[in-house]
Amino acid sequence: MAVKDRDRFSTATRIRLLGEQTAARVYRSQTKRQARRSRLTGRAALLALVVCSLIVALAYPMRQYVSQRAGIADLQRQKQQARQRVEQLRDLKARWQDDSFAEQQIRQRLHYVMPGETGYVVVDPDAAKQAHTELGSADRPWYSNVWDGVDKADASDQ
Repeated sequence: MAVKDRDRFSTATRIRLLGEQTAARVYRSQTKRQARRSRLTGRAALLALVVCSLIVALAYPMRQYVSQRAGIADLQRQKQQARQRVEQLRDLKARWQDDSFAEQQIRQRLHYVMPGETGYVVVDPDAAKQAHTELGSADRPWYSNVWDGVDKADASDQ
């Protein structure tokens, strides 16, 4: 028993016990710290910052690129439409070079007739009625029409 008591109070035993207690405290504090520590390390935060800055830096050029591509596509479409219109006009010009086509168009549009022919113009009755209703101002004296014109011009300025 004397040996046990002596071991209990010996310096080596005390240091060993202190070491074990300290190790237990350090181990406990490390587990607590690890439990509280998030998974976001300094490297991960730096990587996230770099990725976000790259996204922000590339957003405006990408928007410009997309809008310019849309503008180019629009210009190409307009170019194609202009080419089609030029082809249509070339075809029309070639048709006007033909005397029979020109004569047909002159007869149809200008109501020309050849010597010895009698020309007739058929008037749509609905169009004639509409034209008469528009001529309602012809029934009034001229000074009333002038005064109405002045009133309309004055009202449009306001």
